[in-house]
Amino acid sequence: MHAAKSLGIHPQPTIVDAQYERHTPESTLLYQIIESNYPAFQLMIEAQGAPLPLHVQEEFDAYLKCGRLEHGFLRVRCERCSDEKLVAFSCKKRGFCPSCGGMRMVESAAHLVDKVFPDQPMRQWVLSVPYPLRLLFAREPKILSDVLGIVHRAISSFLIKHASETNKTACTGAVTLIQRFGSALNLNIHFHMLFLDGVYVKPTSKSGLRFKKISGLTPSEIQSLTEKISARVMC
Repeated sequence: MHAAKSLGIHPQPTIVDAQYERHTPESTLLYQIIESNYPAFQLMIEAQGAPLPLHVQEEFDAYLKCGRLEHGFLRVRCERCSDEKLVAFSCKKRGFCPSCGGMRMVESAAHLVDKVFPDQPMRQWVLSVPYPLRLLFAREPKILSDVLGIVHRAISSFLIKHASETNKTACTGAVTLIQRFGSALNLNIHFHMLFLDGVYVKPTSKSGLRFKKISGLTPSEIQSLTEKISARVMC
């Protein structure tokens, strides 16, 4: 072994073929609860004279079919060993399906890291809003979009000023993910914003584009920014 190391020879790891295991949603507690109680819940809501919205019914119906072979599948065959596997169709919904939500989350994260984010420090900003505004934002997407613009401009200006620059000399960037529910599936519209933890200083005749990291933020600065955003949103 010592001789092998001195010659730069290293044992190669054993290659283990990845094994596909079918996702079995019917074995999870969430699936069993919905499957058992959804029909009765639907009848109860209809009896009250306010049936579930169509998009909510579609979400439940699609979830109960997601990953179930009896609702459609692909037969996948290995070209090397001729082994075959059955891969059930996915619902691909954006509601509460853990499997499809997890896949979309991984794909989105990989895309952001590989194609969008520069190799610079990032900081997550999370903005929650009062209950009356949550209802308003859920009902009026245009207002939600306008408010997001206000928040982005406020944080961008704050970061640029914190870096001792101006809007004419520097700029920053962000990606926002809007989450519409809380951990209890309650309506809770809030923003998850990934901002550059600094600014790009615009090139001049003497220098090219360069990144300028900001220093640490204090609680009082965050409090002041929060109050400014609140005042602008409520205007």
